[in-house]
Amino acid sequence: MSELNRRMILGVGAAALSVGAFGAEGTARLRLHPDKPLFRVPLDYCGFSVEKAQLVDPTYYHPKNAGLIALHRRLSPHGVLRLGGNSSEFCWWKARPDASPPSIKVPGHGRADNWMPQRFVPTTPEAVDNLRGFLDACGWTCIWGLDFGTGSPQRDAEEAAYVAKALGPRLKYFQIGNEPDLYREPNNLLRPAGWDFPDYLNEWVEIADAISAKVPEAKFGGPDVAATAGWVVRFAHDAKARLGKRLVALSGHYYASGPPDAPHVTIENLLKSADTGARQMTQLLPAARAAGLSYRMTEGNSCYRGGKPGMSNAFASALWGADYMLDMAAHGCAGVNFHGGSGAQIAISLGDKMPGARSAEDRKAASLGAFYSPFAGSLEAGFDARPLFYGMMLAERFAGSTMIACDFRSAGVNAAAYAAKAKHGILVALINKDADRRLKLTIDIGGDKTRGAMLQRLTGPSLDATAGVQFAGDSVAHQTALFSPQDAEWVAPEGGTMRVTVPNASAALIAFQS
Repeated sequence: MSELNRRMILGVGAAALSVGAFGAEGTARLRLHPDKPLFRVPLDYCGFSVEKAQLVDPTYYHPKNAGLIALHRRLSPHGVLRLGGNSSEFCWWKARPDASPPSIKVPGHGRADNWMPQRFVPTTPEAVDNLRGFLDACGWTCIWGLDFGTGSPQRDAEEAAYVAKALGPRLKYFQIGNEPDLYREPNNLLRPAGWDFPDYLNEWVEIADAISAKVPEAKFGGPDVAATAGWVVRFAHDAKARLGKRLVALSGHYYASGPPDAPHVTIENLLKSADTGARQMTQLLPAARAAGLSYRMTEGNSCYRGGKPGMSNAFASALWGADYMLDMAAHGCAGVNFHGGSGAQIAISLGDKMPGARSAEDRKAASLGAFYSPFAGSLEAGFDARPLFYGMMLAERFAGSTMIACDFRSAGVNAAAYAAKAKHGILVALINKDADRRLKLTIDIGGDKTRGAMLQRLTGPSLDATAGVQFAGDSVAHQTALFSPQDAEWVAPEGGTMRVTVPNASAALIAFQS
């Protein structure tokens, strides 16, 4: 897909609440406004996105996969697993052992410049049944992606009927298709040139109606676009008018950079603040509210096409991920699903390519998880949290709280600040993305009668470190996902203010004690 399309992102840029930097020297300042609520962060804000082709192995999402269950539960007791991606356009419903796959009838099949799957992958009832047990064990729900690109209303309806019955209350809603705004692109070719939103909506509604005929209670989300905010706005109005209460959510994707072999894809550029997404969110949220819908970022990460080694799987991704998730929450997003999973399935989704893998070491790392995956592992090797997982852990602490306004002056440091009202007091996240400068901060607590605050830090050996990441002085244990916070610093108020230092390339979570 084109760089232009990918850079026209859906999401919110870093440091959404910043009011600017005021020189390279001096003390930064943060003023909290508990009386100015922004948006509530849903309990199921955090989630993962994986290729639907992952279900080709029915033992992966299985109630006996203890290591993977433990990682999901460690992240959130209420998370959302989204099954979709490019591969969902080539996953076919194998309802019976003797069923035959459809034939590939798209112009991109066999072309080296095509970034879509080059073969069909079966999804079986066994995989769906096992997924239900897995979700029950995690306490998570699921967004199920159906094949729009190569499927049919009849096939999708048959699959949806089984999935709805098997998953029951664990099914959040169906999505139909993945990144349809790119179907007509030369490196996709699921639809011909000239095919546009009206054509998409007519086909989409035909599938949704066929599903509703078999599953009257079915709920839907969409349009799950790659980059085109205009499609989301039109979908909010036009699809809602045709589906009514069956449509419950809007969705889109966000990749901060890419492709992985491009020279501009660097840690330095990843961590730069940007407001492109924030400007687009000013379009999306009014459209969502007018239609009575939520908006969720259902697939995204630091770098598309599998991520870049040494960046997407490094500590920089933890700082970027925490910043992005909290920025989105501050702008009213209902949830974030970072994409990942095994490198083999990501490669299938990209036409059997993994452009970030440039060496034997890269290929070995990718075998356990695509470079941008928040976790890595296998049934045989066990599962581990990657650096991005720790950034998600920090952001997850805000689930169930209400984001509040704050004025942040960074004194020239590349940093972001977020605040929220939680059940037991105010939460503040300080994310110092600066490679060289520490953040010396004075926090004006706005007259809040606090006794003080507990501070926990997110740290790593360096921005490009792929191991050694800690949150609150501990790391998530291999396979068991055990996590025991060791370090917490008490910060006392000083005449209505607090002073905090956040070293370069680190983050801090502050919980105020009332």
